[in-house]
Amino acid sequence: MSWFVGLLLGIVQGITEFLPVSSSSHLALLSALLNGGEDLEESYFSFFILLHLATLAAVIVFYRRDVWALIKGFFSLCGKLMKGNFRFSSYTKAERSVILIVIATIPLVPAAVLNKLVSGLSSNIKLIGIFLLINCGILCLSDWLASQNHKKDLARGLGDLRPLDALIVGVCQMFATLPGISRSGSTITGGISRGMRRSSAVKLSFLMSIPAILGANILDIPDMLEKPAAASDAPAIIIGFIAAFVFGFVTLRFLTWIAKKDNFRYIGIYCAAVGILAIIFG
Repeated sequence: MSWFVGLLLGIVQGITEFLPVSSSSHLALLSALLNGGEDLEESYFSFFILLHLATLAAVIVFYRRDVWALIKGFFSLCGKLMKGNFRFSSYTKAERSVILIVIATIPLVPAAVLNKLVSGLSSNIKLIGIFLLINCGILCLSDWLASQNHKKDLARGLGDLRPLDALIVGVCQMFATLPGISRSGSTITGGISRGMRRSSAVKLSFLMSIPAILGANILDIPDMLEKPAAASDAPAIIIGFIAAFVFGFVTLRFLTWIAKKDNFRYIGIYCAAVGILAIIFG
């Protein structure tokens, strides 16, 4: 792999991992274009895993204060549980947030099985196009729900959610196993459907991505050992990793700004345009 391809894939991963446009579909489309219709992920499996780890690092750095609060909340929660305090209402905001993120992560267990079943779909360009059109509908729904919440004066934060709300958002995350359906788009829409402010839903979505990405990469360790990266690809891997981290961090800042504007529909239009092109030329 050339350093230019590594850079390009890193930039695309960094941008599309956080914008609700489905990073998996864009990487599949780009790798098909660069590799004559073949999926580059099959040949450079470890490289693509490292790209996901780079964007995970961007999330941790961007939300470092929230992550640190969750870490402290986890240990204080463990202390209360060991003392027999099981009342959800008695926990601090950080402790409740830990429980909610754990509950939202539970649906990832069946999602891991589903992911194995649908992994081959990423090579079907026309099907990716169809899912991108569906993703457009999800983003438009997100805007409509946000406007309804505003009319009803609903403004719930992460600490205001109930366990059932977190579970519903976690179920929404399962749909992102389909290439073309954005994980962030589906979880943000799920959060808004439970009355959350869009900015709070965005934060929940990316805090949820930490265990999601970690879990997915732990499951991929055996495959990484079977398909180690070649030493000759080291420059491309390093450049791609740095690009994914930098562009991921910048995109996170951009998304937190755009989340206040209730205009995800424009991103949806982009998804629809790419989807149509994928269906026509796939």
